[in-house]
Amino acid sequence: METINTYTQTSAQTRAESQHRVLRNTYGLLALSMVPTVLGALIGIQMKMAFFAGSPLISFLVFMGIAFAFMWGIERNKNSSLGVALLLGFTFFMGLMLSRILQVALGFANGGTLIAMAAGGTGAIFFSLAAIASTTKRDFSNIGKFLFAGVVLLLVAMVANIFFQIPALALAISAIAVVIFSAYILYDINRIVHGGETNYISATLAVYLDIYNVFVNLLQLLMAFSGDRR
Repeated sequence: METINTYTQTSAQTRAESQHRVLRNTYGLLALSMVPTVLGALIGIQMKMAFFAGSPLISFLVFMGIAFAFMWGIERNKNSSLGVALLLGFTFFMGLMLSRILQVALGFANGGTLIAMAAGGTGAIFFSLAAIASTTKRDFSNIGKFLFAGVVLLLVAMVANIFFQIPALALAISAIAVVIFSAYILYDINRIVHGGETNYISATLAVYLDIYNVFVNLLQLLMAFSGDRR
């Protein structure tokens, strides 16, 4: 009996150490991924990239196609260094995509302040929810299906609003997106802690997308309600 207890304790300790290592590596790679994101955003702003600004639907479809191609490649190579390289390439691409909304924000008199507020708010949301997810004993895996359904509905609403261009719907989409992807931060970090995600590259990709979407939609809300037009 003592041998069984010792084995159980050792197994639990090994599992806990493995989960902690995945979480630590995820945070490290997540921090690194912000470098190409910022670099891509700065290049996009300097080059005034518009990305099919005259054709929102084509722009959306091209963006989704490239993004899903990157994500497929990352998942396929998540156990090798190529997965890290693809992830960093993806975050550079996402930085380029981010430059469009940043250009719009910088068109406001208080654009720099709005961007800083969105970044600060995103950081506050991330650190608060990550702390809860990594310290609570509760398992949030049961909310995954609801969050996925919410993302699908958001995508449908986004495509619909490309055609209808309803400002109130755009604001509603952004507000709901902030809530959903904030909940995803809680869910994704909690999955790592409870052993539901054992690959730090996949984990980084998931958390990065959560943070990215919270920032973009928070910035859109701030521009709508606090933007000071020149």
